[in-house]
Amino acid sequence: MEQFLRVVAVFLEVAVLSAILYCMLNGVRLALLDFGIGPKYSRVIVMALAAAGSLLVVFFVAHLSTFYPTF
Repeated sequence: MEQFLRVVAVFLEVAVLSAILYCMLNGVRLALLDFGIGPKYSRVIVMALAAAGSLLVVFFVAHLSTFYPTF
């Protein structure tokens, strides 16, 4: 039972961190577009931020599954 609770806790924490990360990266995208980087580079910006976000989510999963305290 405690292993199940640990998995649920890690999943919920990764979900919350992913939502926060999504909002932060979307803010970066909007700031870059406001600075004058036009729609020409919009797709490249989205792909670069998606790659960075994916790497960070993988890091969150690896870090939390390794170092999350047991109950």
